Amino acid sequence: MRRIASPALLATALMTAPVAALAQITVDTAQGPVTLQDNPDSVAVYDMAALDTITALGVTPTGSIDNILVPALRDAAAGATPVGTLFEPDLEALARLAPDLVIVGGRSSTQLAAVSQVAPAIDMTFGSDLLADARARIDAYGALFAKTAQAEEMTATLDARLADLRAAADGQGTALIVMTNGPKMSAYGAGSRFGWIFDATGLEEAVPGLDDATHGQAISHEFIAQADPDWLLVVDRGAAIGEDGQGAMETLRSDLVAGTTAWQQDHVIQLDPAATYISAGGYGSTMAVLDQLTQAFAD
Repeated sequence: MRRIASPALLATALMTAPVAALAQITVDTAQGPVTLQDNPDSVAVYDMAALDTITALGVTPTGSIDNILVPALRDAAAGATPVGTLFEPDLEALARLAPDLVIVGGRSSTQLAAVSQVAPAIDMTFGSDLLADARARIDAYGALFAKTAQAEEMTATLDARLADLRAAADGQGTALIVMTNGPKMSAYGAGSRFGWIFDATGLEEAVPGLDDATHGQAISHEFIAQADPDWLLVVDRGAAIGEDGQGAMETLRSDLVAGTTAWQQDHVIQLDPAATYISAGGYGSTMAVLDQLTQAFAD
């Protein structure tokens, strides 16, 4: 039979046992500053950009989502305990894991209150300035996980790659960013979720003033032909989320698009779909897109 210590004995043990105070740190999050345990041993991650950056810092997650759609991150989280999905966290699995910290962001940010019932949690959603927030997240995770030297190296490398891209893209003209979703197409401008690409490259918008809604501005082949961009930057949403069906190039292919400057000069760049759409802002993903763009402009 299980024995239960008497209240008096328990009180005595608590008074005589040494108490180790946990060091704390204040971290800037999307919801404002949050004070947390410094250098948490166990962290569950529901945000792919966060998973990307902390693993680049050398932090191994103990919990993450069931189905990671970013190929580069699957191995990084191979040993993590599955704790649900971005939209439906498995709170029982999370409770069994008992992490010191839970990170949500972006698509999983609506689950902050739910996971906070189980463990300390932070929302690390990116704002409108993705590049500035990417640097801020590197700094924040570096401080939180006692990886400040690594964080400084990562930021320096990121800034160097941005300088390389700016140099390669200098004088390259205009660009139109298009996301395909099966047969559908949307365009994104400087104020959109993909607007950071205009900041990073210095390219001009082929069509200024596009709707900056999350899902972009619905467009047609005629729209692309009239815009006639020097560069056509393409994000295939279907490929990013693992859907079968019509691919981006099949959707774009038409006589109208084929007549554009971008198509004629082979200036159509199919951006890494997962890095651009799923884990945008994560360190490895950002570096991958920067390298892809720099190579394209340098060729």
